[in-house]
Amino acid sequence: MNREKLLNLAATPEEREVTARVLDLAETVLKTRRPRTTDFYDPYRCRMVARVIEAIPDLAARVDGGNPVAERSRVFICPDFLAAKELDTELVFLEIKGNFRYAGASHRDYLGAILGLGLQRDKLGDIWVSENGAQVVAAREIAGYITAGLTSVGRVSVTVREISREELKPPEPETKDISTTVQSMRLDAVAAHGFGLSRSKMVREINAGKVYLNWRPCLDPSAQVNSGDMLSVRGRGRVEVAEAGGRTKKNRIALLLKKFK
Repeated sequence: MNREKLLNLAATPEEREVTARVLDLAETVLKTRRPRTTDFYDPYRCRMVARVIEAIPDLAARVDGGNPVAERSRVFICPDFLAAKELDTELVFLEIKGNFRYAGASHRDYLGAILGLGLQRDKLGDIWVSENGAQVVAAREIAGYITAGLTSVGRVSVTVREISREELKPPEPETKDISTTVQSMRLDAVAAHGFGLSRSKMVREINAGKVYLNWRPCLDPSAQVNSGDMLSVRGRGRVEVAEAGGRTKKNRIALLLKKFK
């Protein structure tokens, strides 16, 4: 394994740090021939980690976040001869229940309550909020801390139990369609329409490092955006570029954006 060559593939210091941790795990797998699992990452970093592992002879990678559309997943690293087998990817699925009829709770409330137990965010996957509770994907090594320690979310008493993967019920994402036109597929232009900001304000958001293109920070207002790309702005949510159509009579590009609520 050419460690330095793989580290040099990283585009930023943060990516290099992630790659270094992953290569440490890869070396352990090569020595012990036993699988290991990363922390939870967003889709971009999961793809990056998987590419690194697949570039190493004799190793294979599997991304698992509990369901195919997970926003946070772990990468399971194993010897390639085990890749086709059904192996435990060290995920646990928890259901939190409480009487939230008069005191609703948001994703932030559940996340805050769990992190308040002294746990780290990178050990938690997706949290799906429902009317009377939430379902949580977590690293197996912290499951006991949550089931034993989480007794309330906000002012509401809760119970926690482990459930099977088959019992997971990720909600259908709520989106709002935005039909618009742009002069070009520049990041600042597309994002401004998607998030309802002026182009100049969006440029300031980009320059401040608050804008992500396909889960990766992007500091270039002129970066090109394509159909299928995901845009996110810290504190403002996410927008998917669903369609980029033909030109209008005024030679502008017709867009269909989906704003996630």
